Amino acid sequence: MMYDHILVRYGELTLKGANRKMFVNKLRSNVKQALVPLQGYTVKANRDRMYIEVTPEADIEEMMRRISKVFGVKSISPVMKIEKDLEVAKAQASDFAEAYGEGESFKIDVKRSDKQFPYDTYQLQRILGGAVLEHNPQVHVNVRQPDHIIKTEVRLDAIYIYDRVIEGAGGLPVGTGGKTLLMLSGGIDSPVAGMEIMRRGVTIEAIHFHSPPFTSEKAKEKVIELTRILAEHVGPIKLHIVPFTEVQKQINKVVHERYTMTSTRRMMMRIADKVVHQIGADAIVNGENLGQVASQTLKSMYAINHVTTTPVLRPLLTLDKEDIVIKAKEYGTFETSIQPFEDCCTIFTPKNPVTEPDFEKVEKYEGVFDFSEMIQRAVDNVETIEINKNYQSQKDKDTETLMQDLF
Repeated sequence: MMYDHILVRYGELTLKGANRKMFVNKLRSNVKQALVPLQGYTVKANRDRMYIEVTPEADIEEMMRRISKVFGVKSISPVMKIEKDLEVAKAQASDFAEAYGEGESFKIDVKRSDKQFPYDTYQLQRILGGAVLEHNPQVHVNVRQPDHIIKTEVRLDAIYIYDRVIEGAGGLPVGTGGKTLLMLSGGIDSPVAGMEIMRRGVTIEAIHFHSPPFTSEKAKEKVIELTRILAEHVGPIKLHIVPFTEVQKQINKVVHERYTMTSTRRMMMRIADKVVHQIGADAIVNGENLGQVASQTLKSMYAINHVTTTPVLRPLLTLDKEDIVIKAKEYGTFETSIQPFEDCCTIFTPKNPVTEPDFEKVEKYEGVFDFSEMIQRAVDNVETIEINKNYQSQKDKDTETLMQDLF
């Protein structure tokens, strides 16, 4: 079937009022960005829907794959736009059914927003269904559980016919909900937290704490790859990589073993707080899940949060781990997250970490040493990388160059 348009249906933004135009414009911009560098299309967005006109040379399947990942898109369909002529509509509906197998069933679903069209909904269903049966004797009608639904929309400008509906990412267009800093560890949870917050229209930059030689370059590459996967949905994302070895070693020198995890998280939060203000973000986001590990109890969160006045958002706070894993698989981050490369949250983990830290004790242990200069040094030496969906690490580039030289 040769389609000439892609129909993009909006998600929650249809509920917006006076500022709806801003949401639609942002979604259109995000869709255009997702389609770069593909060719052969024109994007047109109105208040209710977006239509992408495609040329015969366009890779429509790749286009739909990309658009389906854009937050704010509820669903998409490849469609044929035809003139408002009954005979043309009958022929087009029959063409769809030619691809259906022997014994398969169908039904005609009609939406008629143009009330001036001379045939009502039920008349159109009967007429189009009859035409399909006449030209395709291998199929039959089943209005309850059909194998295929041929959808026909009679709108003011034209008739649109299609038989596929592909689910989109939903949510709101990224760029309409402010800016945050995602604490990206490399595990299963934090990339999902990033996806979930972006799904609410929020722009992110990411921060990762790297502690060589205790954490390897493989661990760093893993986080870069996770950022690249996130960027597939929203465009380029800045990743701030913090040299954390000096701070982490000092924590283990002066803080009681049971409190090292709490103190480590507090130092991370202090650094993240400084970066938040540097990049002009409004909040910090992390993948914490209530009660999952020792540092994620309410008392631990209280002790950790106490070092910042910046809002800390936890999109996964009340989810079951199984639900988070399901989301990670849906978003495409799971296989990368489970690669066995340790991050700085897992090294130096005490055998028996405190689950309900005494806030005064935490401050007492940390008060033995002034971490301020060390924290500022870490901030001053942050490595920032802008990562898009096509990002290649230097190692990948070197490998590619070597292969080209060999062959």
